Amino acid sequence: MTRTILDIHILQTVPPSNLNRDDTGTPKSAYFGGVRRARVSSQAWKRATRRAFEDLLPPADLGVRTKKVAAALAERIVARNTQLQPVSVQLATDVLKAATGSTIEVPKRKPKTADGEEGAETPESSYLMFLSARQLDALAELAVAGSGEDGDPKELKKFLKENKAHARQAVDTRHSVDIALFGRMVADSADLNVDAATQVAHALSVHKSDIESDYYTAVDDLSREDETGAGMIGTIDFNSATLYRYAAVDVDQLRRNLGDGLRENESPTTPVEKAVGAFLEAFVTSLPTGKINTFGNHTLPSAVIVKLRNRWPVSFVGAFEEPVPKTSTGGYVRESCRKLATFVPDLERQYGIADQEQSWVFRVGEETSALGELGTEVSLTQLVREVSEAVGQRLETSV
Repeated sequence: MTRTILDIHILQTVPPSNLNRDDTGTPKSAYFGGVRRARVSSQAWKRATRRAFEDLLPPADLGVRTKKVAAALAERIVARNTQLQPVSVQLATDVLKAATGSTIEVPKRKPKTADGEEGAETPESSYLMFLSARQLDALAELAVAGSGEDGDPKELKKFLKENKAHARQAVDTRHSVDIALFGRMVADSADLNVDAATQVAHALSVHKSDIESDYYTAVDDLSREDETGAGMIGTIDFNSATLYRYAAVDVDQLRRNLGDGLRENESPTTPVEKAVGAFLEAFVTSLPTGKINTFGNHTLPSAVIVKLRNRWPVSFVGAFEEPVPKTSTGGYVRESCRKLATFVPDLERQYGIADQEQSWVFRVGEETSALGELGTEVSLTQLVREVSEAVGQRLETSV
């Protein structure tokens, strides 16, 4: 069966940093090809990508993942009818229970406010719940309509008992872009799970990467001249690396998750094209923010290769199983590009997939010139536009 798979391959150099740390505060790492590599978890980069969506997509196309889902829904209920403020949390809780089958209750451990006081006893779900803005709006409409003019919780419960299927449908349709891409798990109702359309690999350095420690001191501004020593001392671990990043989007699954366009004059493939364009730009330009204020490690990729395939997702991490050596003058990007330029054509030729894809290359600098033969060279803006259009055309021909 012909599929539509989008592969994204990125080379990105990051200076001293601690993008993604473990429970000891040390940058995450992994052994690959017999040596220790710098690693950034897929969760960290997916989180950064989701945050980048906020600048690329309208709020209506996004979701929220939170335990405080009752409070989020209560706000929407009040926005529709301010008179329901006193019972909004109760109404929200009842609707969520009916729609998702989840336990929504006040946590045993009460939250603390900034001044140390105990926070309000607002019910929460026992796990992070992922709902789109449109799904929350639909649930708010149900709460308002089902509770009557006086906002009676008893009347709402009666309404939900008769309309439970409607409530469940409200959270199982009109998924947001981020839910459609990254999936959703509802522990208490497996039928509400959404299969992820996107797989993101852990980013790995293409070379051996050692972890270093920075010993720092902080001076007390009010210390007298005769006082010696620092007001504070400490250490922080860091590393630096040229990372290989990879993600694969199952465009067919993405289309199933999103459904067709919401407007009559909208092409059925438009939601998928918008989602693909947003993901591509967000994934390329995003960066996890771990210790960002300490290191200021703001970088962008040196090279991006995008492949639109019709069979399998294919990572090129095998090109770096043997660690990349630094050049005589230092640096790993040039040799990494040379490795890819040799590895990719050979891999695709041996598996007979060289003529079954469309390929684009976005690169910066002379050291990435070896990648020029791997696809059509484009700017980032062209890359996003052309890939989105190609995805739409592929889907239209497959219908």
